[in-house]
Amino acid sequence: MTMNTHSDTHSLNNLSNNSPNNFNHVNDVCDEQADFGLMGSHLANSLAQASQQLVSIRDFIRFVVTSLKEHDVVVAQGTTDPFVEANTLVMYALSLDCFSDESILDCRLIDVEKHAILTLLEQRIIERKPLSYLINLSYFCDLPFYVDERVLIPRSPIAELIRQQFYPYFETNEFAKTVGTQTSDKATHWHEHGLARKHLPQPDRILDLCTGSGCIAIALASRFVDASVDASDIDKDALEVAAVNVEHHGIEHQVNLIESNLFDKLPANNQYDLIVTNPPYVDAATMADLPPEFLHEPDHALAAGQDGLDLVHQILYHASDYLSNDGLLVCEVGDSAWALRQAYPNIQFDWLSFAHGGHGIFAMDYDELIENREHFAEYVKGE
Repeated sequence: MTMNTHSDTHSLNNLSNNSPNNFNHVNDVCDEQADFGLMGSHLANSLAQASQQLVSIRDFIRFVVTSLKEHDVVVAQGTTDPFVEANTLVMYALSLDCFSDESILDCRLIDVEKHAILTLLEQRIIERKPLSYLINLSYFCDLPFYVDERVLIPRSPIAELIRQQFYPYFETNEFAKTVGTQTSDKATHWHEHGLARKHLPQPDRILDLCTGSGCIAIALASRFVDASVDASDIDKDALEVAAVNVEHHGIEHQVNLIESNLFDKLPANNQYDLIVTNPPYVDAATMADLPPEFLHEPDHALAAGQDGLDLVHQILYHASDYLSNDGLLVCEVGDSAWALRQAYPNIQFDWLSFAHGGHGIFAMDYDELIENREHFAEYVKGE
């Protein structure tokens, strides 16, 4: 199976059969959704004017940015930058590479191309569906991934750690060779607590726990080319998406997909040198107040109990059973970091900060997990 680069719904062939100025059907959609109020007629008029008056790719990127802001569309899944989202939307609609040369921005568009852009924008605004789901494409760690509503849209700051091969935890990695020679590439700041002074051997065995689309596992495999990577998830549907991505990137020999509820189906023989996990960690209050865009994502991949730590407690307690003696756990908890500190006030987590934004990720090695296991056991029932 190959990566989808253009969905049938928005193919230029289908769009070419429609009138480029026919946006009156927006009103019909909005009549069925009273919450939109007068947005339908306003949006239809705006799209029609854009079709008639705008000329270049640059014009349409600017118009998309303005429209997203005007209609309070939340841009937070895959990117938080409206200009990046607008560029992606326009380039995708035109079947162009998102990273196309800037020289094409002043190219004039024909009617069918304008209609392709505006139809996709219309759907983005009315349905509040994230762009990555509309185009079945998202980037993570500079790699393309197929995504749909069976999996979360990749957006973890773990990408920055992977690019740097978890420098400086692991010795003799490629990123370490560039530190100090490329001043424009700031290394992630690792807090000066025990772990940052260690130099662990390069990982031979890696686990991506709660893999979802497989993006973290595949990115790990691309940076640690001599390592074998297991990618586990409880959700069969998510693993089907991950399988598409593994095949697309041609790394079936390196990435092994496993259906498992956390560690349940994994052999407990201290085998992994690195466990990376981005588990569900959204607390109940946040889940109850999510923007419409996030309601398209599978809630079981987000929600994790009252304080967002239901799975994190399990991971902390069991991880040492699956790590080598030189192993490292890297875990994302996002905004639930505060709750984690409250749960374990006497444990000094090694919180990481990022040059390109992000928070709520900690690292803990095998020795620390063993040392604090009694504390972790307090939150694990039935053990």
